[in-house]
Amino acid sequence: MSGHTAHSGTRHPHTGATVQRLAAEVESHIIAHRRALHAIPETGFEERCTAAYVAETLSGLGLPVRTGIATTGVTALLDTGLEGPVVMLRADMDALPVTEATGLPFASRHEGRMHACGHDAHMAMLLGAAEMLSAIVREEPGRLRGKVLFLFQPAEEGPGGAAPMIAEGVLDEPKVDVCLGAHVWPSLPVGTVGVKPGPLMAAMDRFELAVHGRGGHAATPHLCVDALETATQVVGALQRVVSRMTDPLEPVILTIGELHAGTAYNVIPGEARMAGTVRTFSPDVRAAWEDRIRTVADGVCAAMGATATLDFHYCHGPVINTPRVAEVVRRAVVEARGEQAVTTPTPTLGGEDFSCFLERIPGCFFFVGCGGDVPIHNPRFDLDERCLALGAETFVRAALLFTEGGATGMTA
Repeated sequence: MSGHTAHSGTRHPHTGATVQRLAAEVESHIIAHRRALHAIPETGFEERCTAAYVAETLSGLGLPVRTGIATTGVTALLDTGLEGPVVMLRADMDALPVTEATGLPFASRHEGRMHACGHDAHMAMLLGAAEMLSAIVREEPGRLRGKVLFLFQPAEEGPGGAAPMIAEGVLDEPKVDVCLGAHVWPSLPVGTVGVKPGPLMAAMDRFELAVHGRGGHAATPHLCVDALETATQVVGALQRVVSRMTDPLEPVILTIGELHAGTAYNVIPGEARMAGTVRTFSPDVRAAWEDRIRTVADGVCAAMGATATLDFHYCHGPVINTPRVAEVVRRAVVEARGEQAVTTPTPTLGGEDFSCFLERIPGCFFFVGCGGDVPIHNPRFDLDERCLALGAETFVRAALLFTEGGATGMTA
């Protein structure tokens, strides 16, 4: 972190009580934000209604707002006018191309789109944090020092909004010293927050692979090169590479999520196309997969008389939390709900482009337990809204710890 040292004064005697009171007062606002945003889901770089809602809410708090960053991104800056670090708090805004099946009274009004990953909750928590921190600046002048940048990012689900926002200078003016982000997590119970130093989420890369054969009549397969049948062999071979050619102590997932071939029941396809993703933690393992997929596909196709074309896309790296920042988040949760509220989550091979921020500045990405039996990305995903206030309060208390003496000895 760059140069700013956490304020070394003793903690204000009213700060803890103030945050607790504000969290209770703002909880209904956070829930209302979540429901309003849930009803208007928009996919990556299409979040115009969402961005307008966010910008209007932030402007209503008296914060200067910047819009149109990387197409639909939004930022707002809380400047205390006092020397101190710049703390960035981030939420993602985009939804998934999923048809909602929750039956909620505030279900999606946009057909074929749904906040099935909880980004509506992330935005609501951050809007609540902005309201709480703005109130603290008014009620307890001097307790929050430096600046807080509230960043609302498009396209986390794809193709990725963090990198283009960074390219447009969101980390530079003002220069951000530390970043925090959160994700609601169904496998953790409500009332808990998962905080882990070091690796938390995997690198996520994707690929498209085309198999080129020779089409023809279903009655004369000997005159054809069946691209569909060859493609199924490629899929099977790639799965065997995961189980038989990689170190079982190095986590790897390869998933083929799409396979398209054929136009009629009696025509042997001359081309098949597949798309998939590779998830890894180790940089060396990650770097090996493009060549490995190409070698396997070329070999299988050559044996069958076909050829293959691979397009491999390196998307974003693993989420690796800075240990000293994770410790501040852990302390923030303890302040809010006690030691029992903190848990150490199991690393996941899910990906998150919050890693783009962590590659440039220290930070921490944490999980907010939201309960439930339905996983994220499911058409029936919902969350227990009691988790929202705790997520917002964690943001607020962590931001305060970086500036008011609770993080003494840390540079922010």
